[in-house]
Amino acid sequence: MTIREQLEQWEVEYLSPYAALSRDSKGRKAKEEQCDIRPVFQRDRDRILHCKAFRRLKQKTQVFLLPNGDHYRTRLTHTLEVSQNARTIAKALRLNEDLTEAIALGHDLGHTPFGHAGERALDEVNPFGFRHNIQSVRIVERLEKNGEGLNLTWEVVDGILNHKSSGHPHTLEGKIVRLSDKIAYLNHDIDDAIRGGILNEAEIPEEFHRILGDTTRKRLNTLIHDVVTNSRDKPEISMSEEVERAMKNLRTFMFERVYLNPVAKREEKKAIHMIQNLYRFYMENLDEIPREYQSMQEESGVNKEQMVCDYIAGMTDTYAVKKFEDYFVPKSWKI
Repeated sequence: MTIREQLEQWEVEYLSPYAALSRDSKGRKAKEEQCDIRPVFQRDRDRILHCKAFRRLKQKTQVFLLPNGDHYRTRLTHTLEVSQNARTIAKALRLNEDLTEAIALGHDLGHTPFGHAGERALDEVNPFGFRHNIQSVRIVERLEKNGEGLNLTWEVVDGILNHKSSGHPHTLEGKIVRLSDKIAYLNHDIDDAIRGGILNEAEIPEEFHRILGDTTRKRLNTLIHDVVTNSRDKPEISMSEEVERAMKNLRTFMFERVYLNPVAKREEKKAIHMIQNLYRFYMENLDEIPREYQSMQEESGVNKEQMVCDYIAGMTDTYAVKKFEDYFVPKSWKI
């Protein structure tokens, strides 16, 4: 019996009856020989961790655009915090931690430079629209490894596709990530907003302090414990009505005070302007797009709008700024 088979048997004997078992995966689009050490979901986790799109997350905006400071979250640190929250919940519920981590690490691979501002920019200018969760799937299925994709299992791709609020993951592990995403960003965005001077803890309504806690640590502790307590030995991932309502209301508060705050968002118009002008430029100058993207378009027959979105969405914040300067700022004016 291989190490992988031993681990698969351990899952059968130890994990919850509601867990997604590695041996029962619906599989990959392209059949592969099994690893003798790693079950399929662990293997997927490793593939995501080693891919180029994952590394680029370190220079992509979470909420604050190009902030002055080393401690603001990036899309990469957000991803790691989602993974940590999700793994804690999965382990406590005896669900598949490898599957949970793979979904968490891959859920935001398709995010544009400048976060949701960049996503809105491409969605407005591209006649076919743009959604980062769909782009994340496109990355793992088509764009990585020079057009080969990562060939991930059905369960991981399903969790990545359905991680947004409107999504409906087919596994409990995917549902954990969907909820852990909200738990992570609400709490670390409060922390960053306080660091940025646009919010202080005393301004958060007392209702949220009373139910969830008055520090990031306490809020995380409350939310994660509530999910575990209300989901244990059940075929669903849920929260208590009181805590879920408080979290939703806190999210509304954050939109009013932070996500739509003119101070926090004062640079967004510039970012949107850059992304949309880059899109228009590449639509008129397809030869400026790297050959690897052009080759993938020729082989798969995707439209040029998708090719342009693929290239721009893969950029980091700093690379997008550099390309904008290259095309639109006279060299003599650059500092």
